[in-house]
Amino acid sequence: MTKLVIFDLDGTLLNSLQDLAASTNYALRRHGYPTHELPAYRYFVGNGINKLLERALPESERTEENMLKIREDFVAYYAEHKADFTAPYDGICELLRELKRRGMLLAVASNKYHSATVALIPEYFGEGLFDFVYGQRDGVPIKPDPTIVFDIMKEAGVTQDEVLYVGDSGVDMQTAVNSGVASVGVTWGFRDREELLKNGASYIADQPWEIVKFID
Repeated sequence: MTKLVIFDLDGTLLNSLQDLAASTNYALRRHGYPTHELPAYRYFVGNGINKLLERALPESERTEENMLKIREDFVAYYAEHKADFTAPYDGICELLRELKRRGMLLAVASNKYHSATVALIPEYFGEGLFDFVYGQRDGVPIKPDPTIVFDIMKEAGVTQDEVLYVGDSGVDMQTAVNSGVASVGVTWGFRDREELLKNGASYIADQPWEIVKFID
C-alpha cells in the first residue's frame, strides 16, 4: 500500500527550464563562452548543477576549474532569477492536494542544489504540503544513486513497497530501480517516453491526474 510519493522537481513538478537556461547562459557570457538555445537545455539538466555547467561549456573547455568558475556566477544569478519564468505544470497543484487528501506523505528528491530546492518549494506550493524536501547535498552522491530516496524513506518510516517515485527522466527511473521502488515516468517534462521506458519506468503518465490511479 502506497504511503509515500516522492517527486523529482525540475521537469516533474516545476517547468524551470527557461530560468536554468537563462542562468547558465548568463554565466557562460560572463566568461566569454558561447551560449545555447533553450531546447539544448532539455538534455543538459538532470544530473545536478555541476554536470549542467560541464555540458554547457565547449567540449575543449570542460575542466573542473572552468566549471567551478562559471558555477559561482550561475548560483548568484539563479538565486535572484530562479522564479522569473518557472511555474508548476498544469494540474500539479491539484494532484498534490488530492494525494494529501488521501493521506499520502509527499517528498521532493532533486539533483538541484539543496538551498535552491528548499527555497523553491514554499514559493510555489506553500508551507506544509511537502513533508520532506531534499536537494543535492555536499558529500551525498547525486541521483541515480539511491541515497536520497533511502534518506527520505528512513525519515518517513516507510518500506520500499510503500513508495512511489515520480520523475521525468532516465536518471529518475534509474533512481527508482536502484532504490527498489515503483516509478511513474511523466511525459510533460524534459525527456521523452522512450527514455523513460528504456530506463525502467513501472508506469507512464501523460497528465498529472493519471498518477492517482497508480496509488494502491
